[in-house]
Amino acid sequence: MSNLKIKNITLAMAMVFGSMSMFAQDKMAHNIDNSNIALSGYSPVSYLDLGLAQKGVKDFKSEYEKVFYYFTSPEQKATFDKDPQKYLPQYGGFCAFGCYAGAKFDVDPNKFIVKDGKYYLFLNNIELDAKQLWLAENDHSRLKKKADENYRTLKTTYN
Repeated sequence: MSNLKIKNITLAMAMVFGSMSMFAQDKMAHNIDNSNIALSGYSPVSYLDLGLAQKGVKDFKSEYEKVFYYFTSPEQKATFDKDPQKYLPQYGGFCAFGCYAGAKFDVDPNKFIVKDGKYYLFLNNIELDAKQLWLAENDHSRLKKKADENYRTLKTTYN
């Protein structure tokens, strides 16, 4: 094989593995499904601006940093597109209480709180209502500080 063919094959392999690595990083830092859809399709604008968990629709979607977000209307999409950073879920959409405890958990998109211009999502299942645990602590600042600290490491792991 010629050196040029070997270089081209090597370059192609590097691109494939590089894109796989970038996708893996996205999956580590963001609670997304296999289609890279965040928040189980719920609208980040609804959480923050309306204090509601509203399912978005695929007709109104935006991509930000390789993650897709759905909205309830073209107006919500436009709002997000103007300032996507403002509307990103805390901890990549993983459970805030889980991050506080040092682990990443899926969330129930209907379990959330809005505080200080940000929204936090929580695990809720038969055995655990993480939102109630968070609220029972009655110390949002302390919990957030520890969750922020833990998430710096968690976002680089599969847990």
